[in-house]
Amino acid sequence: MKSVELARIATLLQPYANPAPEQLESISKYIDLVLKWNERINLTAIRDPEEIVTRHFGESFFAAAQWIVRGQSEHVIDIGSGAGFPGLPLAMYATSAAVTLIESQGKKATFLNEVIFALRLRNAKIFYGRAEQFGAQGDLVTLRAVEKFESVLPVAAAIVRTGGRLGLMIGAAQVPRVLSSLDTFQWGKPTQAPGGHARVLLTGTKIGNVEQN
Repeated sequence: MKSVELARIATLLQPYANPAPEQLESISKYIDLVLKWNERINLTAIRDPEEIVTRHFGESFFAAAQWIVRGQSEHVIDIGSGAGFPGLPLAMYATSAAVTLIESQGKKATFLNEVIFALRLRNAKIFYGRAEQFGAQGDLVTLRAVEKFESVLPVAAAIVRTGGRLGLMIGAAQVPRVLSSLDTFQWGKPTQAPGGHARVLLTGTKIGNVEQN
């Protein structure tokens, strides 16, 4: 399947972000790898290259601008990375951040390692296993389109350090469930992602345990 020209990638991403030329080159290489691997394993249900640009890269770079200040040395943890979104675009956006992608499926972890090698993302690494096994905490923990979301949510919350943030890319209908289930976080207002797909960014800061009367 033919990939997307750099100028077209830049045009498609305009509502979301304004990547530098070297980032556009990396995005193009990344798309080629997604298309190649998607013929063998189910990385993403999105098959159209231009839709991959907007839905995956666009939303991820938009989230990066909301969640990360370039130049800060934060530990970012992306749970259930799958095809690498938003984790690897976060690493591309902020090279000062140390990004760990947690992925429990072996073939997907192998794919992610290939992307990291091809794009020379020295600030990204893979943890092959389940989030419950990770054993560390991060400054920013992200979740996007993971299976069994409601069971993964408390696991993700536990991995956030006190004072750190939980960044969710979820459907608008999921927001009330999150707000009612995690009372150890102070939540901001949901931010609508461009594209009209009802995806929102919801960000919470971990304030610690709430005392029970």
